[in-house]
Amino acid sequence: MAILEILEYPDPRLRTLAKPVETVTDQHRQLIKDMFDTMYDAPGIGLAATQVNVHEQIIVMDLSEDKSEPRVFINPKLTILDGEKEKMQEGCLSVPGFYEDVERIEHCLIEAMDENGKAFELEATGLLAVCIQHEMDHLNGKLFVDYLSNMKRDRIRKKLEKQHRLAAKQA
Repeated sequence: MAILEILEYPDPRLRTLAKPVETVTDQHRQLIKDMFDTMYDAPGIGLAATQVNVHEQIIVMDLSEDKSEPRVFINPKLTILDGEKEKMQEGCLSVPGFYEDVERIEHCLIEAMDENGKAFELEATGLLAVCIQHEMDHLNGKLFVDYLSNMKRDRIRKKLEKQHRLAAKQA
């Protein structure tokens, strides 16, 4: 079990665009295991490779209460099936302790590969649709705070920067 370091906002590495995975290797499968360990330990329900400073298009997710529904999305692509938007409160392991309402498409189709490189499609609604869009944003260098007003985003950034300074002094 390896727990990876989760980058925290406003770390500029979170803005890096992730590259597609050409071929899924044993190294990718190990990264996926480590990402699940990290996500469960945090605890969270989704984690993009960008958040652990690996800039490849890999997402892990588990929306279940008992960690029984792990999902892997490699090179995910999203198609909007219904243009209706849903407002849902979001948090993020890279923006710890903050939760804000974000509007996202509520019904979409995801095309991706699993940890074995096998292609699949998944129709997503509700929390699953929101979570996949949130994690896909990470792969594109975007964070949920980017959907907020400048004032809210600056307040969150300043609070986290202060926490990082205090943590650095104590280390």
